[in-house]
Amino acid sequence: KAVVSTQSTGGDLRDIMASGNLGIVDKGGINNLQTMADKKAQLLIVSSLMQHSPKATIIGEEDDVEYDTEEARSLITRDISSEVLSHSCPASLSHLTEEDLVIWVDPLDGTKEYTEGRKQDVTVLIGIAAHGEAVAGVIYQPWFEVQGKETGRTLWGVVGLGAFGFNRQPVPEGRKIITTTRSHMQQSVQDAIDSCKPDKLIQIGGSGSKCILVIEGLADAYLFASPGTKKWDTCAGEAIIKALGGKMTDVFGKPIQYHADVGHPNKTGVLAAMRDFDFYVSKIPSNIMDR
Repeated sequence: KAVVSTQSTGGDLRDIMASGNLGIVDKGGINNLQTMADKKAQLLIVSSLMQHSPKATIIGEEDDVEYDTEEARSLITRDISSEVLSHSCPASLSHLTEEDLVIWVDPLDGTKEYTEGRKQDVTVLIGIAAHGEAVAGVIYQPWFEVQGKETGRTLWGVVGLGAFGFNRQPVPEGRKIITTTRSHMQQSVQDAIDSCKPDKLIQIGGSGSKCILVIEGLADAYLFASPGTKKWDTCAGEAIIKALGGKMTDVFGKPIQYHADVGHPNKTGVLAAMRDFDFYVSKIPSNIMDR
């Protein structure tokens, strides 16, 4: 259901951008915007998930969306992904009940980039957690090109099962490539990156897009040594990275918690890597914690 609901947002996201009428609302500065697309995508996703998994806890980024409406009911998708159903649930997760699940939804990750027309930085994220840990995730890229057409693609993964929807080509041994923020380049972020001495730095918008670079092997690590991301930004990516054998924590190596009652901000930053994780943790300057 999570895979299908993210894919169902694609047409609306593309249509709204093409119309030029984004309905932008300032929620607290240029880096905290909301558009008509954010709200409509969340309405579709959360309404569909609520219909399919009514006992799960679902937390979306947008807090001003009404679900008990005719519009919400009309958007519900009842389809299920046959690709996902072709796989068996891993034994490590088979004991979970609906009540155990907390689903984190970012209906439009990279809203600032969306308003700027930077389509390749935009993703739709659904992360599923159980007992505070990310266990499954979906990242949908609405503008991913397939045979020259922007039809989108879906990356998904389940811890203990694997990850699907992409081709992975790891960074060559001996090279360190880090991805980080494009628009929140504070001194703490720069200092952490400088201490790692990367061979290359990739700055793009959206947490989902940075996770994809790590997932596909186009970057070794995603490093953001600052507050700024929230649980709905990281849960999906963390689950897929873990499903591949990688790791995501805060910049000090402490697990990110995804309980229903946890604070939403990731106050101590984000660090994800498929290899050499301990190296990156060891390179975080000690004075960053004081900041």
